[in-house]
Amino acid sequence: MPKKQTSPPQNPPEQATEPAQPTEDRATMMAQIVLYPTAQAAVTLSKYNEECGALSLNELVKQLGEQVQRVKGGRLERSEEMLTAQAHTLDAIFHVLARRAVLNMGECMGACETYLKLALRAQSQCRSSWEAIAAIKNPPLAGYVKQANIAHGHQQVNNASASDASRARETENPPNQVLEQHDGERLDPRAPQAAGATDSDLETVGTLNRSKNTRR
Repeated sequence: MPKKQTSPPQNPPEQATEPAQPTEDRATMMAQIVLYPTAQAAVTLSKYNEECGALSLNELVKQLGEQVQRVKGGRLERSEEMLTAQAHTLDAIFHVLARRAVLNMGECMGACETYLKLALRAQSQCRSSWEAIAAIKNPPLAGYVKQANIAHGHQQVNNASASDASRARETENPPNQVLEQHDGERLDPRAPQAAGATDSDLETVGTLNRSKNTRR
């Protein structure tokens, strides 16, 4: 019987693999990814949106990077949209929790109290979102108030600055000068006054060494 010819074995298709990299370079790259804000946000978004199917982390990082650049450029339209949407979502959460609290009122007060606390917490976060939107639309002006005097009765306020008050309390010390003998004055009342000639020539005073002449 003629032998059945068999086809030569085919090599499996090549799979795309990452090029081998040194351990240190890969460790550095992984550390940078972990510390990169948009990369962390992309992973979190993919975990919370699994119902949307498999999401590309690279595309999420790209889109988040574009939003970051817009904010850096002063374009805050996306921030206003996000906060507005979150405010409406929090408002819906508040109403759902408030209705559940009503259903448990009178029967299970523990559950009713828990639902009411969560509802009021959602309401507080909703208010904070609207306050953030108002701050973005109308940023507060930076003002510096030196001093504000508010009194509801008789009150005496000294508005002198701290520097003026400190200068007023300073004691004026007379300069430390070497005592000199003038005409008609004696340093030692018991010492006789030396006679001097009229219009005598003045001579240069010698250098005074304070360490050797401490008793003067």
